[in-house]
Order: sequence, then C-alpha cells, then structure tokens
Amino acid sequence: MSENCTHDCSTCSENCSSRDPKFLLEKLNPASSVKKVYGIVSGKGGVGKSLVTSMLASAMNKKNNRVGILDADLTGPSIPKVFGIKEKVYADERGLIPAKSKDGVEVMSVNLILQNETDPVVWRGPVIAGTVKQFWTDVIWEDIDFMFIDMPPGTGDVPLTVFQSIPVDGIIIVTSPQELVSMIVEKAVNMARMMDIPIYGIVENMSYFVCSDCGKKHYIYGESHIDEIAQKFGIENVAKLPINPEIAKKCDAGELESLDVSFLDKFVENM
Repeated sequence: MSENCTHDCSTCSENCSSRDPKFLLEKLNPASSVKKVYGIVSGKGGVGKSLVTSMLASAMNKKNNRVGILDADLTGPSIPKVFGIKEKVYADERGLIPAKSKDGVEVMSVNLILQNETDPVVWRGPVIAGTVKQFWTDVIWEDIDFMFIDMPPGTGDVPLTVFQSIPVDGIIIVTSPQELVSMIVEKAVNMARMMDIPIYGIVENMSYFVCSDCGKKHYIYGESHIDEIAQKFGIENVAKLPINPEIAKKCDAGELESLDVSFLDKFVENM
C-alpha cells in the first residue's frame, strides 16, 4: 500500500494486497440484466467445450429460462454455427443487440460481427481481452436468467480477464478420458481456486461409444477416470457424454437444439 493511499481503489492503479477485487468488475449495460453466470473451461483444446456450452444453454432454455451465450473463444468461435445462426448482430442507441437461435437462446460471438465467418481473428491478447469485456458491457442482455461463457482453452489472457471482469458464479470443466487429462484438469481447478471461483462440475466428452450392433459400451480412449478426479477435488456434479455421430451431424447442420440433452438435467436442476 502506498503511503499516499486514499483507500479509494476505484481511482488507483496500484496493485496492492488491500485492493478489493470487486473494483475490477466491469459494469453491465444499463439496459441489461443477468442473474447467473457460468464459465465453461478446459485445460486443453479439442475436448468439446463449445459443444457442452451449447448443450447446457439448450438444456436450460428447455426449462423455460431466458438464456444467453457469450462466446469468449474469439479465435475459434463455433457457437453461431451449431445453433444455425447466420444473421449479423446490430446496434441501436442503447448498444449491441445479440442474435437469437431458433428456440430463443441469445448469442454474442465475434463471427456475428465479422464480414465473413471464415475471416481469421488475428489480434493481440489485449485486444481480444478488451473485446470480451465489450461483449459483457456493450451488449444488451435483457432479463437473462443464465449466461454461459464459452472460454478458449488454457489459463491465459481471456480466462483471466473473464474471472476478473465478470461476476462468475461458477465454472464447468470439460475434459476427455485420456490419462493426461488429470493433470490438465488439475491446472483448471487450481486456476479457479486462485481466482476464488466455485467449480460447479465436470463434463467428460467422448467418454464412451455404444455399438449399434451389440449394444455394448466401448471405451475408445481407455477407461474413464473422471469419477476419481471429481472425488479427489470434491466436485459433486459429473456428466459423461458419449461419442455419437448424430451429435456431429446435428451441429454441422445448425440443429443442436433438436438434440436430447437430458444427460445434463442434474446440472441444470441444481444451478
């Protein structure tokens, strides 16, 4: 603490131990209202984080909640694609108006403001982090009961920005069955604990495959260890998502909302 400290953290740029973390939080647009916020994270890429984000949003929407998705994975945005959203977002005098899926899930993603969805986002970290903040502050999120934030993999700039700038109520960790995952999950758990963010649950994607001929479960990536990992870290909510070609087919067609998402009911009921 500086000897000239005024004890007003809102006007101070010093990084001292007495700073109240709440002063780092960004304010919502005055026209917005968001009740609960959950971040969907993964320690590595390619485990189905965006898929789980979309399924959680769809599951919550089916329970008659107003749901929004903030797509913070700016360099790999896929949320609009799986919901079949093609129209661009627009702005009025209040701010940016998010796009809506067929069933009414509100979505804000960088692909909805780019001229072409295949245009690469070649931006430095601070610009990406600033854009994520704007998706929170400048977008009109009207009467949202549950917001899900799809984060990029790892523990870098964007997850740190989200944890510090947005009042996150909890995170869901997405993983896959490989042995190395226990180490990757532990990194995500440790970051959440460092940032004092509750860990709500773990979803293991590509957990198993059910043979259409014999009906047996086959563990293509080896036996699941997710229950052991969850027990180790005291995480109660666990869900296992099988490998299913129908899921990929529906996502490619922009029809994710037609999928059965009942495997997430335990998550949704306790949120």
